[in-house]
Amino acid sequence: MLFAERFLGVGGLLTMSLSTASPLNVVILGCGRVGSTLAKQLSQEGHHVTVIDITSDAFRRLGTKFKGQRVVGTGLDRDTLEKAGLSKADVFIAVTQGDNTNIMAAQVAKKVFSIPRVHARIYDPIRSQAYREMGIITLCTTTIAAGVLHAAVLQTEESGAWQERLEAWDVEYPAQLG
Repeated sequence: MLFAERFLGVGGLLTMSLSTASPLNVVILGCGRVGSTLAKQLSQEGHHVTVIDITSDAFRRLGTKFKGQRVVGTGLDRDTLEKAGLSKADVFIAVTQGDNTNIMAAQVAKKVFSIPRVHARIYDPIRSQAYREMGIITLCTTTIAAGVLHAAVLQTEESGAWQERLEAWDVEYPAQLG
């Protein structure tokens, strides 16, 4: 099994959807490209989404059609997390630019607020594995990107199918968000 298949699965991440029968209460920390894109998608699917960022300017990425809540503050502040409705959230996702912020906020969400599903983007592969072992679902984009690029460089038989799927996703995904 190729490196990226372990992370992406055969069509796994590309076809994965967080859609469920009933809407989820989702709190996203970080309104960069990943956080805003995910927030727009989940909101369009009918989920209740709250986005936290330290600056209100970051919310411009959400566009005018975003129906969720915007909270200005740090994800490490309990008052901010409560204002974002974390105590009633089904899912917490930390996708700021900082590993330390993401992992600390994820730990607070899991331990203090007892959120059932907590996800954190971590750039450092070693820390990602350590936090994964602590029960926090981590996504190490560094190893995923390296694995996908490695397969593409070697032009393995499997990489062709991935490349096609990833390119299709890159085209289709923004179009879905409008």
